[in-house]
Amino acid sequence: MITELEKCMRGELYDCHAPIFIERKTKAAEWCERYNSLPYARRSERKQMLTELFGSVGPNVSIGTDFLCDFGDNIHIGNNVSINHRCLFVDSNKIVIGNNVLIAPSVQINTSTHPVPLEERLTPDWDPDSQEYFCRTRALPITIGDGCWIGAGAILTAGVTIGEGAIVAAGAVVTKDVAPRTVVGGNPAKFIKNICNVIYVVIFKST
Repeated sequence: MITELEKCMRGELYDCHAPIFIERKTKAAEWCERYNSLPYARRSERKQMLTELFGSVGPNVSIGTDFLCDFGDNIHIGNNVSINHRCLFVDSNKIVIGNNVLIAPSVQINTSTHPVPLEERLTPDWDPDSQEYFCRTRALPITIGDGCWIGAGAILTAGVTIGEGAIVAAGAVVTKDVAPRTVVGGNPAKFIKNICNVIYVVIFKST
């Protein structure tokens, strides 16, 4: 029999109030409370705490205060990553962040989603006395490539991939994949421009 956790990680509809998820959320909530209460000056302790909860985390990773996540163990972070204050990671499925990534304040990364048609979104024959959620839920992984910059207040929705070196403008709502080395912005986020490498050529003229 397929477990609710397996359904979740496969991107299928699952019961988000199953005991396994309540246990993991409780652990993550306690961790967030401890992490956010640590003074900034105790940076070595804060870095050590990241390895306690996250699925994987590379060197030179910093996360500002007022950070919240759902489970924590679905979060995978590479090397040289800065995550600023008041960020929210709903990691019901995997959130994979590459190397050399900047994430500005108040960014939301949300892997959870629901069916669009109402009759599919509501749980059939839902019983208010049960622990089952009244609404059907699924979760899709989110990937942020190497060298990306996610602007302040941006929202990344379930299932998107941000290509290598891309920039998501402040306040953008990303609902589709972002191509590498591009800038997107707006709600929903749309292509703004390509990011080109500029090569300066100096010509020495003999006299």
